Amino acid sequence: MQARLFHLHALSALHCGAGQSEGVSVVDLPIARARATKLPVIPGSSLRGVLRERIAETASDSAETLFGPRTVSGDGDSFAGALSIGDAHLLALPVRCLAGIVGYATSPFILRRYARDLERAGVAAPEAPRAPAADEAFVTSETVNCIDGKLVLEDMDLTARKDASADEWAGHIASAAHRGDDGSQKDFVQRFAVLPDDVMDFLAETATEVRARIALDPDTGAVRKGALWYEESLPAETVLWGVYALSGSNRPDDTRSEQDLAGTMPGPDTLLQIGGKAGVGHGLARFLVAEAAQ
Repeated sequence: MQARLFHLHALSALHCGAGQSEGVSVVDLPIARARATKLPVIPGSSLRGVLRERIAETASDSAETLFGPRTVSGDGDSFAGALSIGDAHLLALPVRCLAGIVGYATSPFILRRYARDLERAGVAAPEAPRAPAADEAFVTSETVNCIDGKLVLEDMDLTARKDASADEWAGHIASAAHRGDDGSQKDFVQRFAVLPDDVMDFLAETATEVRARIALDPDTGAVRKGALWYEESLPAETVLWGVYALSGSNRPDDTRSEQDLAGTMPGPDTLLQIGGKAGVGHGLARFLVAEAAQ
């Protein structure tokens, strides 16, 4: 079983929820976050459901082999799906910037975890990133986000340092998230920054989108009593990554190998709607399969 890498590129605000918020919070419906790091994630269970529906549209037989039977009436009908898919983790977060409108932020902690998964998938990665000082940020040689040597994100300013590793990581992520689109790759590289882990942790908590939502009473046309809530989303242009793996078919009447089933997965650039909220334009994302492991 070979680990394989995928990326998600959000084309609209993306809400994959964790139920109601705990304790006192202005956000009624927060996004899902990893318990240990509190960084945003898209749960693998959500991706699994969306991918199953997408594959079933054109190949229902393959969907059952990959994901297992929908219903089981006895031991003879039970078998494990050939696809295992993990959570999608935050890789680059769009953040409001004083210069250049928006920057794409990440941190050494995130990049080290990403590099580890790249290695598992047999994909070459840049060298491990250096950590900027507490009041610094590493930017690319082509940055458009700096004013007088400062990178101002949201309400904080950091001393900007041009760093070759930032160029390398920016180029790598840009080519994965915007494959075949030179203009979008250049734009991403110009706005990329590696921030201290503590700063990135703060922005991952505070720089997400929070929107007020209401429900209308169909009889009166006014807001239904008590039907006002605040909903958190990852902003459009967020980039995430994750790992999936395939085995050969476990289905008794299907003898396809791991390589055979790899051909039934969505194409290298597939449009998905993740996390519900389609009616309000949320959840549109590109599912990007990385190059096959060598």
